[in-house]
Amino acid sequence: MSHHYIKFDHVTYTYPNGMKALDDVSFYITHGEKVGIVGANGAGKSTLILHTNGLLTPSEGNVVIGDVPVTKQTLPIIRRTVGIVFQNPDDQLFMPTVEEDVAFGPVNMNLPDEEIKRRVRDALKEVGAYELRQRATYELSGGQKRSVAIAGVLAMEPDVLVLDEPSSNLDPHARRLLLDRLAGFTHTCLIATHDLDMVRELCQRTIVMSHGHILADGPTATIFENRDLLERGCLV
Repeated sequence: MSHHYIKFDHVTYTYPNGMKALDDVSFYITHGEKVGIVGANGAGKSTLILHTNGLLTPSEGNVVIGDVPVTKQTLPIIRRTVGIVFQNPDDQLFMPTVEEDVAFGPVNMNLPDEEIKRRVRDALKEVGAYELRQRATYELSGGQKRSVAIAGVLAMEPDVLVLDEPSSNLDPHARRLLLDRLAGFTHTCLIATHDLDMVRELCQRTIVMSHGHILADGPTATIFENRDLLERGCLV
């Protein structure tokens, strides 16, 4: 896929218990854009994120990544293209050591051993976690787990990077490293977060969600200057 855009076309998602988490959501993110998704708890941010690589599929509507619709049949292609950092890093870490966990994706991409080693080393250094490489994943603090989970996705060098609360539990140094790394990411990036300062710094565009709807979608500076909008989105 030469142009790694994200398109949501009238997407509605209802959980099995009947709760409608997304309601007629439409947007288009062009190749290379960094877009923030903000909103209160329960706004639908995480549900939206899980649609980008087929972990959830719409009850109605369609999701397309770079000309490829997200369907059960296209999941292998989609998951090589879209890297997701989950809200809870424990959902992402499952190998015995940090090094093995970060290597898992590149190993399954059948890359040469030297390339795997390079990617693991570089990804861990980028998030300030290289010294943790021999540690057992269960021994890590919440912030360390977050950093390692991010490294595991970066090691796959995805064309579309999607992050759910990436700065949660990070200390200031690790957060700064993450911001610098994301600033240098030249492909498409979607960040769902409560960290409004991160959005201000990284994202040229912001989507505000509320109760499964898009409340606003526009330039970040314009969104954040609108006090009434921020109050309606429970962001202040």
